[in-house]
Amino acid sequence: LWCASLGFSEPRLAEVAYRRNVVAYRAINEVVRSAVSVPWVLFRSSDGERRRLAEHALIGLLARPNPMQARAEFIEAVLGFYLIAGNSYIEAVGADGPPRELWTVRPDRMRVVKGPTGLPQGYEFGHGTERITWEADPVTGRSGILHVRAFNPLDDWYGQSPIEAAATAIDQRNAADAWNMSLLQNGARPSGALVYAPAEGEANLSDEQFERLRRQLEEQQQGTLNSGRPLLLEGGLDWKEMSLSPRDMDFLEAKHSSARDIAQAFGVPPMLLGIPGDSTYSNYREARLALWEETVVPLLRHLRDELNAWLVPMFAPGLALDIDLDEVPALTLRRERCWEMLRRADFLTVNEKRRAVGYAPIDGGDVVVRPGSRIVTPAAPTAES
Repeated sequence: LWCASLGFSEPRLAEVAYRRNVVAYRAINEVVRSAVSVPWVLFRSSDGERRRLAEHALIGLLARPNPMQARAEFIEAVLGFYLIAGNSYIEAVGADGPPRELWTVRPDRMRVVKGPTGLPQGYEFGHGTERITWEADPVTGRSGILHVRAFNPLDDWYGQSPIEAAATAIDQRNAADAWNMSLLQNGARPSGALVYAPAEGEANLSDEQFERLRRQLEEQQQGTLNSGRPLLLEGGLDWKEMSLSPRDMDFLEAKHSSARDIAQAFGVPPMLLGIPGDSTYSNYREARLALWEETVVPLLRHLRDELNAWLVPMFAPGLALDIDLDEVPALTLRRERCWEMLRRADFLTVNEKRRAVGYAPIDGGDVVVRPGSRIVTPAAPTAES
């Protein structure tokens, strides 16, 4: 059951890539489990100031979206579906006012009801004989369902899964694993042929002799328990090796090459998956930083923007969700570089440096402090002043 040869439906993507391919499974979990470790925060903007809220109904909803899931498990499901299927659906449950619960819905059971104006007319859930529909506003497209989708240049309604781009590499890796298993079950040696060459007479086995020999090989030679068992041959039978060895086929390098392609499709540095032969990053710390900056953070910001456009307005105006990247240990290297850059920026005022790292200004901070000296220079007047 290969990925590219059977088409790209959600169940096949999940079965062939996530459940049967260790590289794709590990890459998806590397991204998702990194993402769920990031705290979410809520801000309220008023009079030009942005204030972080410690308590709010929306904070409580994200902490416990539904009776079955806490925040981490909920975010893991949302992003997991997104990476496997290219589509993720969130249902808001609540009669009037802000939702009381949030649920993830399996993408293979959801269908977008296409509208005539280019916006969805609604969404339909189908499982067996059960059907549930959600209508969408014909003008704004707003609905009780949030559809988070990846970019797809060939489809107006559904996103493209990274698995589709890595389909050939996934097929190669799965075929290699199946070949390994078959090799192991057949005594961990390449296949060959039994040649019947009697000293006299016709060189053909009778049907009864052929069937008996085939049954003997299956029962006594194949399988892991029969590995290494000598083959007993009767007169006129000779064993001839036929297949190439794994070294001749450059088998291991082909496996590593397909594994690197799969990792790159998900934006995971191969070094983090233990795949040899990748020298893009000089050390593990830089590879992990690249994972966060190039994959995890953009993915979380994509989800944040979707929630700010769909969920947050259901509560009150002026609210905004965000992710707290200061709590991520893997981004320490980036923060160190930022601090060092600001320390050397002797043309910025104290308050400008504070704003650059997310701190509020202080009284008397509109001055420039030169590193290595005690000279304090007032900030240069601007055109506005």
